[in-house]
Amino acid sequence: MAQEVQKSLNFTHTFASGDSAPNLSEEQLLTKWLVLDGIPKFGAQTLVSLTQSIQCSPLSLLTFSHSQLKSIGFSPDQITAILSPDHQKIERQLMWCAASNEHFAIYPGHPKYPKLLSEIARPPFILFGIGNQALLNAPQLAIVGSRRPSHYGRQQAVEFAQHIATSGFCITSGLAAGIDACAHQGALNVGGSTIAVLGNGLKHIYPKRHQQLARSIVDNDGLILSEFHVDAAPKAHHFPRRNRLVSGLCCGVLVVEAAIKSGSLITAKYALEQNREVMAIPGSLLNPLSEGGHHLIKQGAKLVTDINDILEEFQNVSSCNTSTVCKKIQKSPSESLATDKLLDSVGHDVTALDVIIQRSKLPINDVLVQLLEYELRGSVASVPGGYVKLRGK
Repeated sequence: MAQEVQKSLNFTHTFASGDSAPNLSEEQLLTKWLVLDGIPKFGAQTLVSLTQSIQCSPLSLLTFSHSQLKSIGFSPDQITAILSPDHQKIERQLMWCAASNEHFAIYPGHPKYPKLLSEIARPPFILFGIGNQALLNAPQLAIVGSRRPSHYGRQQAVEFAQHIATSGFCITSGLAAGIDACAHQGALNVGGSTIAVLGNGLKHIYPKRHQQLARSIVDNDGLILSEFHVDAAPKAHHFPRRNRLVSGLCCGVLVVEAAIKSGSLITAKYALEQNREVMAIPGSLLNPLSEGGHHLIKQGAKLVTDINDILEEFQNVSSCNTSTVCKKIQKSPSESLATDKLLDSVGHDVTALDVIIQRSKLPINDVLVQLLEYELRGSVASVPGGYVKLRGK
């Protein structure tokens, strides 16, 4: 851990001290970073080591001759990428940025480049975005989990996102199906801020079913973000890279539902490496999607059962009154039927109708009528196999 922190600090220093380049426009600076970004097998740690060893700034590497580049260890392919960059590809990125006021691209040393992201071991050379750039340095918490969550998982993702967003944090996730989408929607439900980090270029929203969600995020002062060139297609190896950005942007990561082998646990692993707080919501012992969260809790992740468990970890970031926050979202006492005999017969896991009838000892017609009333009040939800009691009821 200490070694990685040292590398990241060196990288931050390299950004801060190397390339103010007062005689270059922002477009010229972006163009040069796009050239660096196009060098094959050349990342942040290599850049830091190289610039420190030869005492030069990052962008000055682009002025070196073929022989100089060869002498400091660049391969033939890397030298070609520096001396003969793909100008058409670079121009496509610049044209995309100029096509809308919502579009932008930033690079290390840019005043809006996320400070937390610059401190991780492998920060991106370029960040492409659509929307509100101010969120890049806002306090953020990530909510991640399964693409095929249970009703319970969806419920927790939405409700915790609402509480967290109302507490003053931006909700960051990956726009994937399932928990990611629920987290974004939860933030939008309460007028909060949310950032979606993609594993593909921003010319196309993936998955396609979330095009409207992405539009809603931008329209509500949120942000869509990617490190991939704007026309890059989604590929399997892109998503672990995306996950390190999700955790790297944030103070902490909350895992809602995840299998042992899942992208969410990869995000949690990155969070640990980046010295971020890792938290998990427990679930049913019978649900395989609870295994990942339970594993993290066993390994030392914080067990989260309510919003206070999260806020107490970030008191220096959010100073809001948590009781006020909860009152904004909870239903009024008149809507609570928690002491009702029938409602007590419905569990937080799926409860079959015949089990509810057996527990409540009420006639089936009365049960059906009252369950419908509870659904309308938001106390229970009808799901495949029966009913579930909603959180806090």
